[in-house]
Amino acid sequence: MPLSHDPEYVRILLTPLAECTHYRPAFGQAAGDGIDLSQFQALYGGDPLYHWIGLDSDLMYAAHKAAGGMTSIYRQLGIGCERLLRQVIQDHLGLTNEQVAWSYQYDKGNGQMATHTLDARIEIADIADSSRRKIVKSWINESALGLGLPQARAASLTGAAFEIRQK
Repeated sequence: MPLSHDPEYVRILLTPLAECTHYRPAFGQAAGDGIDLSQFQALYGGDPLYHWIGLDSDLMYAAHKAAGGMTSIYRQLGIGCERLLRQVIQDHLGLTNEQVAWSYQYDKGNGQMATHTLDARIEIADIADSSRRKIVKSWINESALGLGLPQARAASLTGAAFEIRQK
């Protein structure tokens, strides 16, 4: 990977993590942005048992904020990795965002449809550079054979889709 891409790759990876600085726990409340310390203390302080044993303390709020914040960090890191993967594929295979994006619709079983978006895709035909196209075609074929697909099936594959992290 050329070093010239590194600052952009770091930005792509870290930008979603900045979302974590805004995290506030919701405590089962409908508030979209969570609740702050004073709202938490009013909520937990309004429960006689919680108040009596001290669950309405700022330390308890901090613990909830830290626990939820950790979950948020992992989720945002996953989002950053997904975006980074797509950008690396684009940069190194000369593909557009539209070419590496892929999703499909499925029936949720209750008559409703939902869309599942995969992390990335590579269609061999989209790769303009013939040497890179040959490398990707070979990699897909070898991977398919390694997974036990028959040679005829492996040779017929036209691309690969990636699901590294499920949303």
